[in-house]
Amino acid sequence: MQRYRLGEEWLESCQAEKDLGALVNSHLNTTQQCAQVAKKANGILTCIRNIAASRTREVIVPLYSALVRPHLKYCVQFWAPHYKRDIEVLERVQRRATKLVKGLEQKSYEEWLRNWERNKDQKPQEERSNNACVRNSVASGTREVIVPLYLALVRTHLEYCVQFWAPHYKRDIEVLERVQRRATKLVKGLEQKSYEERLRELGLFSLEKRRLRGDLVAFYNYLKGGCSQMGVGLFSQVTSDRARGNSLKLHQGRFRLDIRKFYFTERVVKHWNRLLREVVESPSLEVFKRPVDVVLKYML
Repeated sequence: MQRYRLGEEWLESCQAEKDLGALVNSHLNTTQQCAQVAKKANGILTCIRNIAASRTREVIVPLYSALVRPHLKYCVQFWAPHYKRDIEVLERVQRRATKLVKGLEQKSYEEWLRNWERNKDQKPQEERSNNACVRNSVASGTREVIVPLYLALVRTHLEYCVQFWAPHYKRDIEVLERVQRRATKLVKGLEQKSYEERLRELGLFSLEKRRLRGDLVAFYNYLKGGCSQMGVGLFSQVTSDRARGNSLKLHQGRFRLDIRKFYFTERVVKHWNRLLREVVESPSLEVFKRPVDVVLKYML
């Protein structure tokens, strides 16, 4: 087998590698990608089937279009299948989805597609927020149904790459928190309770606490985890023997502009410096998370 190198370093061979988020093997074959995507999409379809309050076209089609089909089409220009078996693996997912619509179970796949396109032209669907989609399409308002859906479909959007863009203006913080406040009211029996009580009942943190937790976890990775080589250049450690508290205290910079003051590398320092020695010296990330969660639980 031909070997390659990058500069002075020889590259190891592997059976499959991710490129642009798609699995490709050493023969540039995307069969594994097709199987992986189909498995994920089928799992979401099963979830839709089990929790949908209605099997009408107005419920099933938007859920399928929003939650399933994006997985089948993500970056597909790069990994589009050409083997018949791979094409069929993906098509089978949509074929299964069409059978969820009440009244169309006995129709052929081609008839269903024609029916879908005709109705789509006659009744253009407006975009819904994910919270509204969860509220309108689930059969049960129990926490066992609402919380997993919220965590999977809504909170991920509120926290994606948030260490980079975390808000510091009160109005922006409130805009995000309002989404979770609304989501917690969807749980049956908690509608009349305060936001803080609902969070305690559901075992959730406020989004503001979640962002602080994410900052500390990312910080731990930069100092002691897999990104420790990068962390050396990002942070300056206090070297004085008189430093109280933990052994990894860092210098807090001073800046005139808020835009610099609230950078991740600055805003997290004061919180990190307050952590106890035994927390900072945790041997692994999982061990580190446990005491951090306890502290956040009782933080106002």
